Amino acid sequence: MKIYTKKGDTGETSLFGGSRISKHDIRIEAYGSVDELNSHIGLIRDILNDQEIKDSLKKIQSFLFVIGASLATDPTKKNIKTPTLEKSETEYLELLIDKYENKLPEMKSFILPGGTTTSSQCHIARTICRRAERATTHLSSTSTINPIAMSYLNRLSDYLFVLARRVCLEEGGEEIPWLPKK
Repeated sequence: MKIYTKKGDTGETSLFGGSRISKHDIRIEAYGSVDELNSHIGLIRDILNDQEIKDSLKKIQSFLFVIGASLATDPTKKNIKTPTLEKSETEYLELLIDKYENKLPEMKSFILPGGTTTSSQCHIARTICRRAERATTHLSSTSTINPIAMSYLNRLSDYLFVLARRVCLEEGGEEIPWLPKK
């Protein structure tokens, strides 16, 4: 199979189900942001040494493909089968967040993104996740979106924040508190 089809040369793309829509449609923005997020999580996975976290990130990446497939499917085509969005995936993130937070110092203020290269990359992924969430909730105002996708993206940004803090601590980085001018 060739990687190029030339069908997108006029600014349109196909959804699962065959419908053609503009490449600047909010649906494309939503699943494109999920795809970008998935790529950044892959980078985090590649630069980490902790196998347990790497395994968790691989599971997260797989579920992001499920969300992307859901978002890329024409909602008017009821016979299209995509993998099921499971609430248990959001609960899995909550378990990881709780586990990581138990080992972190209490936050007394907002912190500036950074600390180490890896924790900075986690913060970048977190902000991309928030963009994906915004695009998905925007899409939900005009199309039916599985609420699990929205709750998962919301929880995933929380997970990435906590992961950034954990990685910063483990790599010997410094969390810099944000201190507003008085």
